Amino acid sequence: MQDMAATRVRPPEGSGSAIREASQATQRPKTPTKRVYTVEYKQRVLRELAELRASGDRGAVGALFRREGLHWPTVLRWQKNAEAGGLEPKKRGRKPLRDAAANEVERLRKQVAKLETKLRKAEIIIDVQKKVGSLLGIEMPEDPESMDAPTTKGEKP
Repeated sequence: MQDMAATRVRPPEGSGSAIREASQATQRPKTPTKRVYTVEYKQRVLRELAELRASGDRGAVGALFRREGLHWPTVLRWQKNAEAGGLEPKKRGRKPLRDAAANEVERLRKQVAKLETKLRKAEIIIDVQKKVGSLLGIEMPEDPESMDAPTTKGEKP
C-alpha cells in the first residue's frame, strides 16, 4: 500500500493554493482570548492614573492606556469595583443555594433527631427488660452506677 502523502503533488510556488496552505499553517485560531488582569496590576494602573490626573499633564492618561493596551470602560469598571470594596475577581459558576453553615446545622439537626429516636427505643427496651426481670423474680439494681461496679466470682449483682 502506498503512502498517500508521498504521492500527493504539491502546488507550485506562488500559486493561490500554495499561499492559502502557508497562511493556514501559520494562522492562529480566530477565537478572541479574554485578558485576565491580576489585582496587583489593576492597583498599579489605578495608582498611575491617579498620579497622571493629579499632574495635569495633557495626553498622559491616553498614553498610559495606549502603552498598557487598555480601554476606558475597563478602567472605569476597575475604579467602581475598587470604590465598592475590592478588585478581586468574582467567583464563576452557579451560586450555592445555602451556605456551608446552614448545611452543617441541618446535618446536625438530622443527627439529633436520629439519636433521640434511638434513645426512645433504648428506653422502651430497658423498661421491657425491667418488667420481664420483675416477672421472673430477677432483682435489677436501680442505681446505674452499681451496674458498672465490678463483681467478684460468686457474687450476684
